[in-house]
Amino acid sequence: MMSTPSQGNPESGHSIRPELAELIERTALGLDENRPEAVARRQKKNQRTTRTNVEDFCDPDSFIEYGGLAIAAQRMRRSEEELRVKTPADGLIAGIGSVNGDLFGEENTRCLILAYDYTVLAGTQGHFSHKKMDRMLKLAHEQAIPLVLFAEGGGGRPGDVDAGGVVIAGLDLSTFALFGGFSGKAPLVGIVSGPCFAGNAALLGCCDVIIAARNSNIGMGGPVMIEGGGLGVFRPEEVGPMDVQTANGVVDIPVADDVEAVAVAKRYLSYFQGRTKDWQAPDPMPLRDIIPENRRRTYDMKRVIEGIADMGSFLQLRPDYGQGIIAGFIRIEGHPFGVIANNCQHMAGAIEAEDADNAARLMQICNVHGIPILSLIDTPGFMVGPEIETRAQVRHVCRMFVIGSHVSVPYFSVVTRRGYGLGAMAMARGGFHESAFTASWPTGEFGGMGLEGAVKAGFKRELEAQQDPQAREALFNQLLSQLYERGKAVNMAAYLEIDAVIDPADTRRWIMKGFMSAPSRTAKEANQPYIDPV
Repeated sequence: MMSTPSQGNPESGHSIRPELAELIERTALGLDENRPEAVARRQKKNQRTTRTNVEDFCDPDSFIEYGGLAIAAQRMRRSEEELRVKTPADGLIAGIGSVNGDLFGEENTRCLILAYDYTVLAGTQGHFSHKKMDRMLKLAHEQAIPLVLFAEGGGGRPGDVDAGGVVIAGLDLSTFALFGGFSGKAPLVGIVSGPCFAGNAALLGCCDVIIAARNSNIGMGGPVMIEGGGLGVFRPEEVGPMDVQTANGVVDIPVADDVEAVAVAKRYLSYFQGRTKDWQAPDPMPLRDIIPENRRRTYDMKRVIEGIADMGSFLQLRPDYGQGIIAGFIRIEGHPFGVIANNCQHMAGAIEAEDADNAARLMQICNVHGIPILSLIDTPGFMVGPEIETRAQVRHVCRMFVIGSHVSVPYFSVVTRRGYGLGAMAMARGGFHESAFTASWPTGEFGGMGLEGAVKAGFKRELEAQQDPQAREALFNQLLSQLYERGKAVNMAAYLEIDAVIDPADTRRWIMKGFMSAPSRTAKEANQPYIDPV
């Protein structure tokens, strides 16, 4: 795929002109087969070269490279021959190729790839690599095709002396504004395997999603910058390790290594490339028995998601962050959907600040790129209490109302069990009549707040009047049964507060009928022009 220019057939009688021979020679210097020492260093770290990753990411023979003859701006320090050997492409492999063409056809799968090469001056951002990136970002804005960033590298490069006298601080370049400005134009994916600091991390943090291998370290400043700021001496492995960056939400999808990172990136992009022709429906009957008969018992919401989605199609984002809401992508009959779902196995499904961030970002990604949303609801509401308010609960959870109210893609809400209070309304795009439909399973139960709390607050005087503890408990259970009967799903539907009560095994059919009825919208018609990095 990344071969040298064709030398023709010697037997045809065509000779190679000197200028073509020079091109062939200079192009070959940057290829992996001619850089055995650099390849060996990567293999020692159990990593592939950047060119190998790009080759694996793109469909065969589809990648065309831009700016491949660039070298580091260090001609005043080193010979051109050395720079051609040691700094090919100035450490940034850039171009356009097709991804998932076997699934969707080449016309719908063109992607722009920007890949820092850690074997070249630790993947740092040089004078010419910045110029190259600005050129590529201009093309990205014009063509509005997905952009994929392989971000491993150490940030800015102070050793590019050729630019000296013309450049003093270099803060007037357009790279970061162009990159940030691309958010919302098309899917923007960041991939990391290894260290990613400073300028490289600044670009990475602008991406819709970050896919990172377990050997990654991500930080806005690397060890050199930290030491230069007088903050101590640290090894790269001590700055932004994966256990930190997955728990705090920086990394969306943790993977084992760069091989898996490339595979997952291709899978993620596929949700934005269209409908797959081949899909397999799961057996829907187990959905009828997932919700425990004891309403106080938990269950695995991922089983619900996998019982609705095409088999093997669920891809979760941020699995270690905001665990009260599961967010990710699925397919139903081959069609891509975003999904948000309450996790009753974490804080009983009460929505915390980080949970709301998960839901809000998923809504934004889907809305900007034209993906319909499925919301699976089982929540007692927003989390309350003095401790949660220290985490800016008010601002974070209200992002769901603001962003949800601006969602213009088809939105479908299904209540599996509890639909209580403001939290349930936020899951349903702000209210039960704001979705294309709001349906409930027969196990649904509803109220302005949790039923137990409603009894305690609403009938406090009556309960306190009962001196006998057994009599008080009996009254509590009686009042609770009355509220449960009043708020059960079939009663909610009878009063038209929800649209329907459905057989859990019929959920896929409901979603697809709703999808076929809802007006379609292209990504360019989104109300929101960009995706919040938080």
